[in-house]
Amino acid sequence: MKQLALLFATLLLAAMPLFSQHRADQQHLENNQSFSMILLGDPQGYTKYDINQPLFELCTAWIADNLDSLNIKAVLCTGDIVEQNDNNALNRKMLNQTSRQMYEAGSRAFARLDNLVPYIISPGNHEYGYRRAENGNTHFNEYFTAERNNKLRDCLVAEFPNRQGFASLENSAYFFELDNWGPLLIITTEFAPRDEVLEWAKKLAESDRYKDCRVIFMTHSFLRERTAAYTDNERYTIPNPNWGQGVWDKLVSQTANIDLVICGHTGHPGEFEDAVAYRSDKNNAGRTVHQMMFNVQILGGGWEGNGGDGWLRILEFMPDGKTIKVRTYSPLFGISPSTKHLAHRTGECDQFDMVLDEK
Repeated sequence: MKQLALLFATLLLAAMPLFSQHRADQQHLENNQSFSMILLGDPQGYTKYDINQPLFELCTAWIADNLDSLNIKAVLCTGDIVEQNDNNALNRKMLNQTSRQMYEAGSRAFARLDNLVPYIISPGNHEYGYRRAENGNTHFNEYFTAERNNKLRDCLVAEFPNRQGFASLENSAYFFELDNWGPLLIITTEFAPRDEVLEWAKKLAESDRYKDCRVIFMTHSFLRERTAAYTDNERYTIPNPNWGQGVWDKLVSQTANIDLVICGHTGHPGEFEDAVAYRSDKNNAGRTVHQMMFNVQILGGGWEGNGGDGWLRILEFMPDGKTIKVRTYSPLFGISPSTKHLAHRTGECDQFDMVLDEK
């Protein structure tokens, strides 16, 4: 009897791979010597309705599941985690969650990545004031701290006080040493950064410690959709702001080692092209600066839709040390064989290469 039980157990173990979950659409690098970063566009449309919140968790769960297959080194988010920073009164025409519930939903989604991979967030206008960045007060730093994610804490190298005078991740910098790419510095800032924030970022990028790094700069408001014009003179009353034009003039154009700027913020319901933008320009040193806007909140049904259809971007850093391949992918579509064919966008604005200048 024992021999039969042992034989049955052996056969069952042998058969287990046949019955284990088969990944619906696990993604892979084009070159196995590459690494990647994942870009998440403004997720406020996911968090402002309870029915949409699982879609954002699907995105971060998918990232966790693909850490190895895509050799993911960091997750970048363009901000607007919530629809309103400090409000309990529900306007059910545009949300059914309080600010606390929205922050908790965003925090819960990112918790899937805690102690697995650094995630870097550029706070948006909706993280400030009461409903519309009326002031510089924010609850962002109550939910997103260095202590909660040791992978983030390990690469955090600098920070600058926020508008309330507190140290927080709103203005922070992260250092990576990467195969084939060498040293990389990622700097992120508060919404509409003040002059002193731009000065801090410039001094940091040009310092003896980081002057030989490639730099990725992140901020929420920088480019407009479709035209890729710089944002300017936005009608928010947050103190001492710099919009996209000011950020370019005062920081990006003057800092020789900023190679890439990433933002979100703008867009309107329509075609996919209404949620993205790209441009490249020469800085004062004659080097090319690539600039990319990605904002998913209007995809999947407009302002009151499902929050973004799961769209995210896979940025593959090729082993030549200068090429970043951009792919636009949706785990929501990829998770089912019946919609897998819709999971990749391949238009000119969805799939392209950014070739950085030689260092």
